[in-house]
Amino acid sequence: MRKVSIALLFVFSCLASDKFDLNPVDPKTVGMNAQKLAEIPARMKEFVAAGTISGVVTIVARHGKVVEFDAVGLRDIESNAPMQKDSLFRIASLTKPVTCAAIMALVDDGRIALIDPVEKYLPEYKGMKMNPCRAGSGVACQAVAPHRPINIEDLMTHTSGLPASAETGKGPEPKTLADLVSHGAHSELLFEPGSRWNYSNLGIDILGRIIEIVSHKSFDQFLKDRLFDPLGMHDTGFVVPAEKRDRLTTLYNFANGKPERVEAQWGAAGAIPIPAGGLISTAADMLRFNELMRKKGMLDGKRILSPAAVELMTINHTGDMEAGWVTGVGHGFGYEVVREVRGMFRYNSIGTFVKGGAYRTYEWVDPSRDLEGVIMMQRTNGGGDSSDETNAFIAISTAAVDH
Repeated sequence: MRKVSIALLFVFSCLASDKFDLNPVDPKTVGMNAQKLAEIPARMKEFVAAGTISGVVTIVARHGKVVEFDAVGLRDIESNAPMQKDSLFRIASLTKPVTCAAIMALVDDGRIALIDPVEKYLPEYKGMKMNPCRAGSGVACQAVAPHRPINIEDLMTHTSGLPASAETGKGPEPKTLADLVSHGAHSELLFEPGSRWNYSNLGIDILGRIIEIVSHKSFDQFLKDRLFDPLGMHDTGFVVPAEKRDRLTTLYNFANGKPERVEAQWGAAGAIPIPAGGLISTAADMLRFNELMRKKGMLDGKRILSPAAVELMTINHTGDMEAGWVTGVGHGFGYEVVREVRGMFRYNSIGTFVKGGAYRTYEWVDPSRDLEGVIMMQRTNGGGDSSDETNAFIAISTAAVDH
């Protein structure tokens, strides 16, 4: 009986130790320099003092252990509300890897294949034409049929040839994701599918609609059932409940040297759940999602995605194309992937997978160093994916690796 009790105690202790804990550990235990990590919030305070951001949340983990988690500045300037670790952010394009993960869950289930043509699920996309002179050429060209139809993999790597967004001004205002995506079927391809890279929110929105068709669930419900609930991402979704509204960080523009409040209609009930960029989340929730990627599809002892799915999501599929928002990266499924030395300008190893959002949210996982981090701000201007704040955060985090 005693042996059985000891065995059960061992099992339960193993399960407990497998839980992803957001409480920071002593950085020395995972080979990191505590003094250097302390420079992260100190540097972020300098940005707040300089008036480039209102506030920021940063979180860093190594070997699956959180080593830095700080909130600096204000969540809302007008009310002097301090930024908190659980503040909510409009994560914009950080939604894209989540959408791609949902697609890969269906691939794992054998319900779709990456080479499936879009028209298999959305017949209105059959027979799309291509501009052979490429967009912006200024030459009148007769539209032609591409050599092959666009497929699911093209959508996830932004190599479909679809434009950035669908034209929605020529008909009724879309009220559902199906309405929104149907507008895209009238688009003309910019190039042969698979031949070039062009960032397309429309392509990612189409993925969300395919998820609805295959799963027989709304896009937001599928994410909740297959990703958010199993991962414990309880602060992530397309709607901000009334009881969490006071945690939503205000969006600002600092282009004129002073903060100008930007009204953003995000998180309202009834809004279309936008697969390309509509989620609201926290730094902690997004770190949990990226920890899933670091652990090859496992979190808290639960298998969410297969290792094969994660591998395909986080490797470069675009060869040596210029395929991203910073130098030296290619594109995986939802993520950009550092593919050459030029992409190491802030110490990310080759093979690091990253993603940035329009309002200066950013996530990265460096498999070589087993290091990951998330930075959350809410600003409409300044630096894109290579903003000063993001560059400093990643560089200091990586410089803190001692061994």
